[in-house]
Amino acid sequence: MTRNIDAETLIETPIEKQHIEIVERKGIGHPDSLADGIAEEVSRGLSKMYMEEFGRILHHNTDEVQIVGGQAEPEFGGGMLLDPIYILLVGRAVTNVGDKRLPYRSVALRTADKYLRDTCTYLNTQEEVTYHCRLGKGSMDLMEVYDTRKGLANDTSFGVSFAPLSGTEKATLEAEKFINGPLKDDLPEVGQDVKVMATRIQNELDLTIAAAIVDRFTSDADHYISVVEELKSRVTDEVLKHTERDVKVEVNTADDYERDVYYLTVTGLSMENGDDGSVGRGNRVNGLITPFRPMSMEAAAGKNPVTHVGKLYNLAAKEIAEKIYEEVQEGVHDVFVRLVSQIGKPIDEPQMASIQLVVPAKGDYSKYLNTAEAITEDYLENITDLTEKVLKGELTVF
Repeated sequence: MTRNIDAETLIETPIEKQHIEIVERKGIGHPDSLADGIAEEVSRGLSKMYMEEFGRILHHNTDEVQIVGGQAEPEFGGGMLLDPIYILLVGRAVTNVGDKRLPYRSVALRTADKYLRDTCTYLNTQEEVTYHCRLGKGSMDLMEVYDTRKGLANDTSFGVSFAPLSGTEKATLEAEKFINGPLKDDLPEVGQDVKVMATRIQNELDLTIAAAIVDRFTSDADHYISVVEELKSRVTDEVLKHTERDVKVEVNTADDYERDVYYLTVTGLSMENGDDGSVGRGNRVNGLITPFRPMSMEAAAGKNPVTHVGKLYNLAAKEIAEKIYEEVQEGVHDVFVRLVSQIGKPIDEPQMASIQLVVPAKGDYSKYLNTAEAITEDYLENITDLTEKVLKGELTVF
């Protein structure tokens, strides 16, 4: 089968040579990331339930999680949460088969709570979180289109990605992973709600980091300041592993020590005190927000992993771009991939698969274009492999 694949070359200034670059990463404890994570885990939980009961994944989409922030009163040495965080699970699912009613709500609530407990280690979900599950039946027309055995797209949408990550993008991604990873052993005072904003002007890379500090581990203002300075120093060292540019790191720039203003929290999360979250408002499937790169605004988290191209095509675009770049990197700066679907058509036959190779100059790049088309063809032929990877948690969507 020859699919609708179009590969072309572009001559433009590659991102590494452009004067300006902006990159953002919302960390795992940011309310938008938590909404994404909960939505994705609920989808996985329902998928596993359907598989156990019926041997296949039934129709569902759980991509409308909303988080409403609570109210807290942090204090050095330990404060308290005054009003709980509210989490609304919204979406569509198969709720019963014949006369058999399925435990979809209990599965969704249990899965959401486990994800929150595992991710937000300073949050007591039993006392500090209120859940409300409003999952309902899907519309009949979409449920008719959905059939795992037919493999038809149940939406008209597109997926977009690129490769490789620039040095700025790598530094931004790795900075947050470092803070919410190895650094936690040395600085438990730093909570999970971390956001990294990187701006590059030519060879100068500035990272602005917002990091929620946990009050129970922070005895006083001097202790807080020492944590911020240590965080700044450690992150600078980590970022320098991923870039040769001049690096400047600033942490919690809204603090005003003279007025006793600190980013101090009870739970290490901004959602404890009024910050809200929604699915799709944060990172793309590569873990970043990249306004200088092609992006899709589609929310991938929570969409069913079988036929919803809003998830599959974004994941596929990322993997296709990375594979193409791996094969052609000696002669190509960047790879852009865009996949467009039509509802009701086979997911392995996109309406258009656009592959663009950013090259240094005009010339004969036919061998690279042929390689790009062959990789894309092969990947689309096996696109159903993505479902199992999603269920095993091998792929991230934020």
